[in-house]
Parts: sequence; C-alpha cells; structure tokens
Amino acid sequence: MPIQQTDVLYTAVATAENGRDGRVATDDGTLDLVVNPPKEMGGSGTGTNPEQLFAAGYSACFQGALGVVARQEGADISGSTVTAKVGLGRNEDGFGIIVEIAADIPNVDAGTARSLVEKAHQVCPYSKATRGDITVTLA
Repeated sequence: MPIQQTDVLYTAVATAENGRDGRVATDDGTLDLVVNPPKEMGGSGTGTNPEQLFAAGYSACFQGALGVVARQEGADISGSTVTAKVGLGRNEDGFGIIVEIAADIPNVDAGTARSLVEKAHQVCPYSKATRGDITVTLA
C-alpha cells in the first residue's frame, strides 16, 4: 500500500544536470558527483553513473531491512554485508535494469541466511518499489 504525503518522515532531494553525462547533487550539498556513461556504453567512465548510485542505495536499504528482520528473528547478522549488482541492458521498451542482491551473513547457517534474505526482500522499500518491474535475484 502506498504511503501518503502526511506519512513521509524524510525527503531526499537531488538534481541532475546534463543527464548521464553531467552532474548530480543533493540540495544539502552532501552529495555532488560527476556522472558519465561507463566505458562499456561508449562513455569516459571517469565519473559515477546512475546504476552505481542505484546499487549503492539498494544495497544500503536492503542491509537495513535485513537488520530489521534479524532483530525480529533474534538472528546475529554482525559482520554481514549486502552487495547489489545492477545491470543495464536493452529490452523491448528501450532499456531496463536487472538486479542481483547478495548477502554474506557469516554468523548464521545457509538456511537461516536464505530465510532472512527472503524476508528482507519483502520489507525493503527498494524491493517493494521495484517489485514486478525489474528482475531481482537473491543470493
């Protein structure tokens, strides 16, 4: 169920100039980056790109969701990491993305880790926002 404007706790504001070959910055100045297409897409690859920024945001959000689930389950996820791989490719509509989320949770067995990751995928706001629109693989 979508949240209402009155339920918003925080709003991030970022502005892009010149799309994939320019600059992105947040209104508070904490993020100010050059963006360039990657070399694989004919760009210079000297700056970051939207897929890297999405991967960073998704992995951080998913790690937070994993923490929520772990607390509910009484699981120890200390020392864990979450890696998001975001691929960009052509599809019937032009371009699309595909995501692979991999969690390394050293203090639990493989079955518990898989269960925690699947539950985190159900509560992660990024996972919810993309559900049904992109392919997300969990590992």
